[in-house]
Amino acid sequence: MWYWLIRYSLLGPLWLLGRPKIEGLQHVPKDGPVIIAANHLAAIDSLYLAVVLRRRVTFLAKREYFTGTGLRGRFNRWFYTSCGQVPVDRCGGTAAQDALRAATRILESGGIWAIYPEGTRSPDGRIYRGRTGTLRVAVKTGAPVIPVALSGTDTVDPRGRAWRFGKVHIIFGAPRHYSHTDEQHAVRVATNELMRDLAALANRHYVDEYAATFTTTAVTQRGLLRN
Repeated sequence: MWYWLIRYSLLGPLWLLGRPKIEGLQHVPKDGPVIIAANHLAAIDSLYLAVVLRRRVTFLAKREYFTGTGLRGRFNRWFYTSCGQVPVDRCGGTAAQDALRAATRILESGGIWAIYPEGTRSPDGRIYRGRTGTLRVAVKTGAPVIPVALSGTDTVDPRGRAWRFGKVHIIFGAPRHYSHTDEQHAVRVATNELMRDLAALANRHYVDEYAATFTTTAVTQRGLLRN
């Protein structure tokens, strides 16, 4: 109940702020397991995906959101739990496997799992090398992967600043289906292809390096401009 109440309470403000243009939403099936694989520009990306998708969507949220103290900690724990987000410990040797198991449970129950394959926000708007977890879960569960290109969310929600007006554009691509394979190389290749497809969908440059290796400062120093 809380998920839908929060979703509808955010619908108006987010629509007013971003005036989102949405394309390809018909590619998302009305039922059954689905993986939403999106590029990541801003913290507000998840909220826009939640209000745009007509089905309930679940993200894996870092455990720190659920363990804070004080009034803010309690509010964050209530908010993320009410939104149906699943806490995942991103530290330690078993963290990645725990996250993949949680995602698998979401899909096996017929739900929508949304993931940012880049693993973190893009420092300059380009599309970076993806982690293979998305494809590993898709191969294991048979769930289709729908690439989603986001743009403009970083204008509405700039780093370290208050929300502001902008123009958000969200494009849902056609679903991708992947056959079972145990070969790590095949999963890596398929992940690279997915990220290149996502870059083409978003009309942004693709960088075959992990976004986590870049910082905003480093990008600025190298003279890399947002495309």
